Amino acid sequence: MKTLLRSAFPDLWRGVLVAILTAGCTSEMTTIVPKPSENAKVIASVEGTGCGVLCIGYPPISFIPIGLNERIQSAYSDALSKAPGATGLRNVTLQEDWYWIVVGTMRYVTITGEAVK
Repeated sequence: MKTLLRSAFPDLWRGVLVAILTAGCTSEMTTIVPKPSENAKVIASVEGTGCGVLCIGYPPISFIPIGLNERIQSAYSDALSKAPGATGLRNVTLQEDWYWIVVGTMRYVTITGEAVK
């Protein structure tokens, strides 16, 4: 019985550890802006960027976010501002790139889409 418990405990511990680590990596889907109506008029194709920094440490364990949470909204607003009078974007694509810098990572988001009115 003791041998069975000793051999099962490491597997149980690993399972609990994996469950704890992956539970912290989940989130709900978030809508950045409302979906434009189907009869909205396309004004132009636009592109916008936003960036943030994840500081201190090697990229997998960096832990100080600077502007990281706002980078998508910033990219969306930047794209929307390039078409005066636009009220939204449709057919949106998002691309994220990151670059290692000495103090952490720089994260760039590029949003492209059709500006509509």
